[in-house]
Amino acid sequence: QVQLVESGGGLVQAGGSLRLSCAASGRTFSSYAKGWFRQTPGKEREFVAGVNWSGSRSWYLGSVEGRFTISRDNAKNTMYLQMNSLKPEDTAVYYCATGPSVTIGTMTSATAYDYWGQGTQVTVSS
Repeated sequence: QVQLVESGGGLVQAGGSLRLSCAASGRTFSSYAKGWFRQTPGKEREFVAGVNWSGSRSWYLGSVEGRFTISRDNAKNTMYLQMNSLKPEDTAVYYCATGPSVTIGTMTSATAYDYWGQGTQVTVSS
């Protein structure tokens, strides 16, 4: 059974840091691009960051660029999101996702992803 499991969320003060992890099991996703999304109540899921299959290229939502860093370790079948200088507006449930249909052109669209984790809550207090 295919599974993506996020971890590392929690409560942090503004200006603090968190590191999210996304571990895959059941199969390997080393040839697929991967992404992080976030969602708050009443809003659509929002693209945060994406990385190509090798980890050599990455893309970011404008408001997190320079503060967040996406990376992956294919040997461990794990992806990461290092979040620094966190702001209250970063508060959301964060999801990792992947799939064979994700391309550079579709990376920011949630509909391009076939596999999703259950989400991890990130809360940033002011």
